Amino acid sequence: MAVRYMGDKDFWDHKFTERDDRLMGPEKMILENSPFFQKGTLLDLACGDGRNALYFLKQGFEVTGIDFSRKALDRLRRFAAEHHYAVRTQELDLSHPDCLKEVGIYDNIVVNHYRLGKEHLGRIHLNLASGGLLFVCGFGHKHKEDPFIREEDLIMPSDFDHIDPSLKRIRYMEEEDQRGFLVAYLYRKTS
Repeated sequence: MAVRYMGDKDFWDHKFTERDDRLMGPEKMILENSPFFQKGTLLDLACGDGRNALYFLKQGFEVTGIDFSRKALDRLRRFAAEHHYAVRTQELDLSHPDCLKEVGIYDNIVVNHYRLGKEHLGRIHLNLASGGLLFVCGFGHKHKEDPFIREEDLIMPSDFDHIDPSLKRIRYMEEEDQRGFLVAYLYRKTS
């Protein structure tokens, strides 16, 4: 039986409860693309326990982390407090169609290792300030079969077919490492 790696709240609550007190480092592709991010506010969707949120907090961003795992958000708040950073968090299930309506507008939005639904990608421009950056990264369409990653969790090029025209793709990256085949899409809001 395959583990429901992405999309199963119970799995993630258990995983974050069992993790030790070490935080993973930020996503490599975020580090490689850090010059594209605008100083200011940042929304970290499906933030987990905050490996990327903490990186951005250290860089001086005002960060809001959203996840459906209360255990993950508890860990994020604890890690932030240990470093004397203020972070906003919100428990929210991103599988609900209207979940992003009330989250606000940000200078940057990060979606890392989560496949945001096409309907959300079609409206994400409403949560992004003019000139803002949308960064989407995760396992991509060429990822080899894996018992922990379902096909429906892979980021596909077609996911972006109906993205609002105000978002212009400024960069696409793909790489393969020990974790598998990874992609990153960077969009800038032009109006």
